[in-house]
Amino acid sequence: MITAAQLRASRALLGLDQKAMAQLCDLSVPTIQRMEASNGVIRGNMGSLLKLMGGLQRAGIELIGEGAVSDAGSRGVRLRDSTGARASAN
Repeated sequence: MITAAQLRASRALLGLDQKAMAQLCDLSVPTIQRMEASNGVIRGNMGSLLKLMGGLQRAGIELIGEGAVSDAGSRGVRLRDSTGARASAN
């Protein structure tokens, strides 16, 4: 599961605009816009969610789930490898 806030944070970490994120995930810009405008957990068709998650994973984004090991214990995102992730995202 991914929240709209995690998607926006992922895009910011990668330095991508919505068009570039859509290309990375093989989705349309309106789909990315709808996902980012969601409240809480993103809901959508399974194919779109799988494309989104696959694109983020290829770009080096790691999702931090609710209650995962972190200082605050809340959701978030981080780059797995900041050197290779940006190169593969562009």
